[in-house]
Amino acid sequence: MLVSRLFPLATLLALPISSAFYLPGTAPRDYLEGEKIDVFVNTLTPMLNSKLHSLISYDYYDDRFGFCRPFNGIEKQPESLGSILFGDRILNSPYELNMLKNETCKLLCQSSITKEQSIFINERIKEDYGLNFLIDGLPSSEMKRDSKTQEIFLDAQGFNLGDDESIPDKPALNNHYDIYIQYHEKDTYSYISTPKSKKQYRVVGVLVYPRTVNSMISGSNSPDCFSTQPLYLSEATNNEFYYTYSISYIKSDITWGLRWDAYLHVFDPKIHWFSLINSLVIVGFLTFMVMMILYRTISKDIYRYNQIDLSEDVQEDYGWKLIHGEIFRLPQRPMLLSVMVGNGLHLIIMLIVTLLFALFGFLSPSNRGSLATVLLICWTLFGCVSGYTSSRTYSTLGGDQWKSNLILTTVLFPIVVFSVIGLLNLFLIFASASGAVPFGTILAILLLWFLISAPLSIAGYFYGLKHGSFENPLKTSSIPRQIPPKPWYLNQWISAILGGILPFGAAFVELYFVLSSLFGNRAYYAFGFLFLTFLIVVITTATTTILFIYFTLCAEEYRWHWRSFLIGGGSAFWLFTYGIWYWVSRLSLDSFTSVVLYFGYLFLFSLLDFLIGGSIGYIATYFAIRRLYSSIRVD
Repeated sequence: MLVSRLFPLATLLALPISSAFYLPGTAPRDYLEGEKIDVFVNTLTPMLNSKLHSLISYDYYDDRFGFCRPFNGIEKQPESLGSILFGDRILNSPYELNMLKNETCKLLCQSSITKEQSIFINERIKEDYGLNFLIDGLPSSEMKRDSKTQEIFLDAQGFNLGDDESIPDKPALNNHYDIYIQYHEKDTYSYISTPKSKKQYRVVGVLVYPRTVNSMISGSNSPDCFSTQPLYLSEATNNEFYYTYSISYIKSDITWGLRWDAYLHVFDPKIHWFSLINSLVIVGFLTFMVMMILYRTISKDIYRYNQIDLSEDVQEDYGWKLIHGEIFRLPQRPMLLSVMVGNGLHLIIMLIVTLLFALFGFLSPSNRGSLATVLLICWTLFGCVSGYTSSRTYSTLGGDQWKSNLILTTVLFPIVVFSVIGLLNLFLIFASASGAVPFGTILAILLLWFLISAPLSIAGYFYGLKHGSFENPLKTSSIPRQIPPKPWYLNQWISAILGGILPFGAAFVELYFVLSSLFGNRAYYAFGFLFLTFLIVVITTATTTILFIYFTLCAEEYRWHWRSFLIGGGSAFWLFTYGIWYWVSRLSLDSFTSVVLYFGYLFLFSLLDFLIGGSIGYIATYFAIRRLYSSIRVD
């Protein structure tokens, strides 16, 4: 929901002033005693324990699992666009929960599993797959204690499909679930005591502990949930067993507005702070270094250069001052450069707005997929940024084929991204994974692109043409100057790799938690750390690029345009390298499809990082060079 629920004025006047408010789509639901609580099931996903073994998710009602189905048929629940893109497939379930009604060893159904299904289920148990329930918008969780901070939190990864630790190579299926519902009695503002039957309650916590129980007793139609014998699925014959569950309600002092606090646990907060402080030190050092160069070295050079009597044909200076007639010479492939700069700035604005929404708490964790939805909406609405930036950049670089530049700005980057995602989606379809994006969702995204993003990009491009190019402070000489040999570390590609170390070093700790969230089915919510880290990376990228380009200009190398973009985007190389290390150390992917998915997503992240960092480096360098060369006197 994008608008909040409106309450009648009389109701507002009848209630005292409250100190809390509810975000759109997160209004609480009140239950009476005995009222039904809906239980929804989500996809089965691999859990990140010691290592992650797969990246493929499965539909809960996949025939190969043989789970109990609702008597009234399977019904899909409405989901946001971002939730679908992230692989959520929320469906109804046969579980019957009624507020404050405890149940013990309640039979869900009797399941029949073939030997082929047993082989499939046992493989998924070995890969640490987990089940995910949703009860009143809260994910199923297990209560755990942080080994470092000793804080108790709710791990929302779900709960294990089976147990693979008791006997090696003999997994046991968890077929009994102990469900604990934490509830809070709603506060009433009436001077007359409310009868118990009229009291209202709210769900504030969901705990699910699975067990493996061979509860089927020969000659009895009732399950024995207290049996100590595990349930092992035979891969040689068919299997018959019960699915059972128990329900217990626990009163809690946690109010509804604070019920997510136990889920939003920040792992290793000291590491976040250490990384942030370390990054601030790096930024401070780089900024100080650049300021010293600009204030002392360059200022003295400019002063001495301006004191030269040009009529006497004095040539005492060297370095960056001698290439003033080459500094704004047209680079190679200016059209491609302007397209990349435009799309990079488009992504930067998209990230900033999304992080601000997340920072101020508008992306509620109860609204599943809200982060991906806002990212997609921002990318659609800020298409004008790419058109405007590409237009002015291309004009400044002296380009005159504006029609081709307009088309490439609008379609090049989306086509590359959609092609890679479409290829990865084919692998998901062939693997029968629930994470495969449905055709209707693909069509909706294409419509957003064609009907909103592309027209806005075109409008932004023509608006940029109206403003024209940036006026360069110096004219370009007719004959190119010869470039002398330069040190090895100023080679274009070596500079890009070296220049990417510092921006990557400012963010690699936070990157670990982001990758764990994306691939390990863990919710990420340290948006304050992420926003500050992003700002630090922007400043570090800009200052590092300016510093390297200054050293390059001092070596009389005036081809700085592509060099500045490559240095700014050099962190993408280290991001991809770090992704390989993460794959080796934290992942143990058993299937070819999972490996292709991982490196496909890693390539996309590296591409986005390259465009973002390259745009920052180019824009910062261009305006720094304009400021530098506008300070010298040239006749």
